[in-house]
Amino acid sequence: MSRTSAGILLYHLRDERLELLLAHPGGPFFAQKDLRSWSIPKGEIEEGEEPLAVARREFAEETGHGLPPPEHAAYRPLGEVRQKSGKLVLAWALEGDLDPATAVSNTFELEWPPGSGQQRAFPEIDRVAWFDPAEARRRIGEAQAAFVERLEVLLRAE
Repeated sequence: MSRTSAGILLYHLRDERLELLLAHPGGPFFAQKDLRSWSIPKGEIEEGEEPLAVARREFAEETGHGLPPPEHAAYRPLGEVRQKSGKLVLAWALEGDLDPATAVSNTFELEWPPGSGQQRAFPEIDRVAWFDPAEARRRIGEAQAAFVERLEVLLRAE
């Protein structure tokens, strides 16, 4: 059975130009990777969890910034995509702001270097940054680029 994750694509208009907040995974495997390595902040849904609640929790864990509850904010569903790994990702867009310099991620433990017997802590997300839609499509994983396009369509319709 494939895993399912849920995440938030935060966006804002800066000088009337759309910008999207993306997250770069932390740890040694992604340290030298950039293009197609970024993602929306997201995390796996466990049995019985409500997907939007998971998306909000994971955003807070990976950025250190909480989001308003759905009754106080307009979360826009962006649907789902299936990544090459088979993982299904559900996403919502939310208009908001966040200073990337203040983002702080939770951590995970990994034996590093491999075979050393030493456990090291790494941030799940080593940085977040704002990108215009064209640059976001270059940086984000191929399947998740659909979320960028879907948000642009939603905003143009308004």
